[in-house]
Amino acid sequence: MSEKGNPGINSLTNTLNGMMNAKMDTPPVLDFGIINADYSLTTNSFRQPIPKDEYSVCRSVTYNPKVPLTETYNDGEHEHPEATSPNSSHIHKVKLPEKMTWLQAGDEVLVAWVNHEAVVIDIIYNAATLGTEEPY
Repeated sequence: MSEKGNPGINSLTNTLNGMMNAKMDTPPVLDFGIINADYSLTTNSFRQPIPKDEYSVCRSVTYNPKVPLTETYNDGEHEHPEATSPNSSHIHKVKLPEKMTWLQAGDEVLVAWVNHEAVVIDIIYNAATLGTEEPY
């Protein structure tokens, strides 16, 4: 045998090695993760924190619950129990529930991998919270 070894075995080894490396470099399509104190993201399949400027989030997890989604103004054409006097003008503020809040440190999240970028889809709660008033 020469010092180069068997060309067939070397070719097979290189092919298998390439296939294994390619498989290891491909993250799963969906993953679970956690938002860290500095808002970096750590997922189950990628244990190194991903800085917050290197992953994306869906719009639904960026809502600030302190900001009304909408305000409606009434010019006094109907009575309202919260108005200071009958037919007085008032504003209705529509807000999402606190459970629909933006991402916070410690939140468990569902992550989709798009190519090699992590995208936080939503906050995850344990199913035991179903049927309760607040899923915390």
